[in-house]
Amino acid sequence: MLLSCAMSIDGYIHDGTETRLMLSNDADLDRVDAERAGCDAILVGAHTVRQDNPRLLVRSPDRRAARTARGLPPSPAKVTLTAHGDLDPEAAFFTAGDVDKIVYCASPAAEEACARLGRVATVVDAGNPIDLLDLLADLAGRGIRRLMVEGGGSMHTQFLTAGLADEAQLVVAPFFVGNSKAPRFVGDGDFPWNAGCRATLVGVQQIEEVVLLRYALSDRYGARGGL
Repeated sequence: MLLSCAMSIDGYIHDGTETRLMLSNDADLDRVDAERAGCDAILVGAHTVRQDNPRLLVRSPDRRAARTARGLPPSPAKVTLTAHGDLDPEAAFFTAGDVDKIVYCASPAAEEACARLGRVATVVDAGNPIDLLDLLADLAGRGIRRLMVEGGGSMHTQFLTAGLADEAQLVVAPFFVGNSKAPRFVGDGDFPWNAGCRATLVGVQQIEEVVLLRYALSDRYGARGGL
């Protein structure tokens, strides 16, 4: 499983305003597009669906064509998690792209979510609370072998503290946000990597004015067949 994020020097993914904060550049966005094209599904949290209204599609026509030539949909499946099921069926997550959309919903809200979203997505009762291991097992049963988690901070925190990520690709923008109320890359948690057990840095790349850091987070790193 690949975790992907862009952030400021001080670790923020947004500045707390209503304006979208540009943390990356065209060259890096093209790199992310290539990563998307190599995955079977892209996962974001429900808050990201509501706040950013992402399309989560492969942009490059050549990459879409290459996927289609291999018998795949032009873009990976889309996956989200929600505790309450309060998602808009008209959001771009559901309406953009002829690909599978899967919503993992906490049990108390699953019936209502199915009524609201069942015509635009597959709604799965994922327990209460949602169990990430069960979620990954369900995705594997649906043929999802490589998963890309793109945010937001809550999703990054949950997958990282559970030790489920195999690789992190972190892009650092050359500025500070300096607002403690703004959302960060991760929140508080008990992470497997700390001062006594450090993640393995496997790559550093300058992409114009931003820097890409790649970390191996498990012994599954580099195995393209794993979630």
